[in-house]
Amino acid sequence: MIPGLDAAFAAAGAAGWGAVAYGRLAPAMSPAARERAEEACPCPAAVLVAAFPYYAGNRPGNLSLYARGRDYHAVVTARLNTVCSFLKEHYPGYLFLPAADNSPLPEREAARLAGLGMMGWNGLVILPPYGTYLFLGTILTDAPLPVEEVPPSPDCPGCGRCVSACPGGALGPDGFALERCLSHLTQKKGELTEKENALVAAHPLVWGCDFCQRVCPFNDHPALSPLPEFTCGLVARVAPEDLEGLTNRAFQEKYGAYAFAWRGPAVLRRNLELQKKKE
Repeated sequence: MIPGLDAAFAAAGAAGWGAVAYGRLAPAMSPAARERAEEACPCPAAVLVAAFPYYAGNRPGNLSLYARGRDYHAVVTARLNTVCSFLKEHYPGYLFLPAADNSPLPEREAARLAGLGMMGWNGLVILPPYGTYLFLGTILTDAPLPVEEVPPSPDCPGCGRCVSACPGGALGPDGFALERCLSHLTQKKGELTEKENALVAAHPLVWGCDFCQRVCPFNDHPALSPLPEFTCGLVARVAPEDLEGLTNRAFQEKYGAYAFAWRGPAVLRRNLELQKKKE
């Protein structure tokens, strides 16, 4: 790989990174995802994938730990842009497209194929000393990078704690059931079913879910993130009075820089009301 690339990722705040040839990743993508990726980057050659830690301590709150800091989509993309600038110096004229959870690329599969950490039963990448408290970001490129094919990441030891701890039973031998995941349900717009209402009402968080991460033995004593966007100026809790009278625009002005704000105030109000009725 290019001399200095390790240092470029480290300077960007990545706890680790890897690379996979696009042709090796493409079979894991749907035809629609491949079409989108190849429309943005004709003749894609490789995907670089990096992990950015976000753990800021276990303080009380009703928002998932990942959502309390600045919006990771913007933060990770901005940090990857510094790596893209470095790469463009070595490969002028080629495309380097950064993204974080907002591209057609299957980030976790890219991380697995790139050998980045272990793969937990909950589908999350495990990278000590940060455990699973990581955001993934990718760089799609058509540059002929010298990508070394490495063995895929191994699975975690499989203690099963995440499976047992999942309130909705979303994890199991048949894989991941999105419709039973509390993180998904707390972000789902519109009407919920009676069963979904009950799950959200009994949940301690109004956005996201940390159960499968909190019980993971690799998260017993995770290292704190060195990235200020995820450790400073956090919003740990949202109460009904915080949202009272806020229009969508006012909500975005107040909270738009945070990861929990992208759905707007309606789902948060609904979840708070459900939990209030349960009390």
